[in-house]
Amino acid sequence: MNTPHQPFPASPPSLAALSSTRLLIAGDIMLDRYWFGEVSRISPEAPVPVVRVQRREERLGGAANVARNAAALGAQTGLLGVVGEDEAGAAVERMLTETGTASYLNHDDAISTIIKLRVIGRQQQLLRIDFEEAPSDIVLRDKLSRFNALLPAYDLVVLSDYAKGALVNVADMITAARALGKQVLVDPKGDDFSPYAGASLLTPNRAELQHIVGSWKTEEQLTTKAQRLREELALEALLVTRSEDGMTLYTADAVRHFPAMAREVFDVSGAGDTVIATLATMLGAGLPLADAVEMANRAGGIVVGKLGTATVTREELFGS
Repeated sequence: MNTPHQPFPASPPSLAALSSTRLLIAGDIMLDRYWFGEVSRISPEAPVPVVRVQRREERLGGAANVARNAAALGAQTGLLGVVGEDEAGAAVERMLTETGTASYLNHDDAISTIIKLRVIGRQQQLLRIDFEEAPSDIVLRDKLSRFNALLPAYDLVVLSDYAKGALVNVADMITAARALGKQVLVDPKGDDFSPYAGASLLTPNRAELQHIVGSWKTEEQLTTKAQRLREELALEALLVTRSEDGMTLYTADAVRHFPAMAREVFDVSGAGDTVIATLATMLGAGLPLADAVEMANRAGGIVVGKLGTATVTREELFGS
């Protein structure tokens, strides 16, 4: 049965419960760079705006943004991934230290750190330039060994897959974590979800799910396709994020819909990172799944009102 959830958990987790939550996050690590400027004329060379850059910002992206969001809520976070032996990789390390995240980064001198450069003019994104290379096989093998060694020290695992190459061993990582009784949450990507089989929960967005199961015309068709996928992958739950239509949680017992909570959508960059980070933190702090999803839904509604990859504070989330 498709039923709405109650609007908000009666009692948010305590600060002590949040601060005792230990999350191991692994995945594709990126550095998000923003160049902000003024646009006052069109280039005489081509019909494009000329941006006079006035300010530059750097933020953690990809799996690093998941860690940043979880740390902002008070969780103890560890991040495992690959960066280049370069200035951008050093910037990622520095910012992780500033958030209090334990950094378990493998430095691959054969690649450059993934960078997404966004040019912003008049509060609008005008251009994005991506710099990316897949990690080498040797570094990925070292990362898998390190993941297995770190697992006992953490309560819950988050795998943030942006299909950039850092999670080619995702099936082995899920198997190892589940063998130790760890919950595994995955933000998936790509045209094949079978490597994620056996995870606790997947959080695809609407487009990603449609790419896997095909289109649907009614909620009943969506429910049938989503539940079939959940069963085929032996998942405990499937959480589909649906932009302005909110989120829907599929479990063996029920289908629960959570209406969108965003007052104003300004920028959806990194919203999925915020959702899975909040969900993992709340589960680690002891909230039931439906209440944890409610919190994640609320966090997603807050973060899309901010520019770029951003975080949600405990005060914003809990309304105190």
